[in-house]
Amino acid sequence: MAKKALITGIRGQDGAYLAKHLLDNGYQVIGCDRRRVDLNNWRLEHLGIENDVEYIYMDLLDEGSIFRTIQRTQPDELYNLAAQSFVGISFDQPLLTTQVDAIGVLRLLEALRMLKPDCRFYQASTSEMFGEVRETPQTEMTPLNPRSPYGVAKVYGHFITKNYRESFDMYACSGILFNHESPLRGIEFVTKKITNTIARIKHGLTDKLTLGNIDAKRDWGFAKDYTYGMFLMLQQDIPDDYVLATGQTFSVREFVEIAFKKINVDLKWEGEGLHEIGVDKNTGKTYVEISEKFYRPAEVDLLLGDPSKAKEKLGWVAETKFEDLIDIMMDYDFKDVENSLK
Repeated sequence: MAKKALITGIRGQDGAYLAKHLLDNGYQVIGCDRRRVDLNNWRLEHLGIENDVEYIYMDLLDEGSIFRTIQRTQPDELYNLAAQSFVGISFDQPLLTTQVDAIGVLRLLEALRMLKPDCRFYQASTSEMFGEVRETPQTEMTPLNPRSPYGVAKVYGHFITKNYRESFDMYACSGILFNHESPLRGIEFVTKKITNTIARIKHGLTDKLTLGNIDAKRDWGFAKDYTYGMFLMLQQDIPDDYVLATGQTFSVREFVEIAFKKINVDLKWEGEGLHEIGVDKNTGKTYVEISEKFYRPAEVDLLLGDPSKAKEKLGWVAETKFEDLIDIMMDYDFKDVENSLK
């Protein structure tokens, strides 16, 4: 009999890639979604699996729906990828972020403890938990010091997962994933904003890219690689927590420079701070501006992960290089914008 996997956040970037991997490995995949009528199924459609996934209503804010779903489906594995996942919005919606990203994890674990304690549970933790970092690079043992309501909520979800593992002998683990991007990324995230805007510039649909802190440095990988790591975590004999990262860091500025080269624009930077602009070295045309409204109330300047444990214990490595990731995203957005004009 095929293994049965529940995925919360099935319609997001990670949920779609993970569902594809599980289906390819013979799983029965059930996607939990709080929307009874979906208007945002494009990621699953893009991967060609929209009709292969089963869907069930479940809301992390609604304890009753969680218990009914666990009772009805009796899953072998549960991947909790649902979250209010945009850091900037968490400053505007801290209570909602906490209810979903923190208490929602507790609701899932308690339902599993009572109804399906042998189900293997994966919690999507995040490098944002490290915040103002205490050491570089960051490992599974690095002290957590979050700088946003999102990061704080994720710390709770991370530790309550560890607590249920140790207190109730449940197979519960967390993946501390550093930034992972793809063509399926939401437009509210900076990498997708960059690649989509540049594609629109290429087709004459807009003139400039407006960003916040372009000197923030992140450890960026390809989401498809990272969802494979999630899968590997639930296939081990002993549950544990793992950092998934590339072990390299690049600034938003470097991401922008490489991406603009895909439309033959070689950027140079002029000015400082909020008055800094990125201009074409050859024409002098301004393509990048800075706006204060895209700065966070509390910035995280540097995140760099050490994936040594995942490599040693899981045999996992981030296979996609930084420039290759940008190529993948740019190629997709070029075609996507072009198709929208037809």
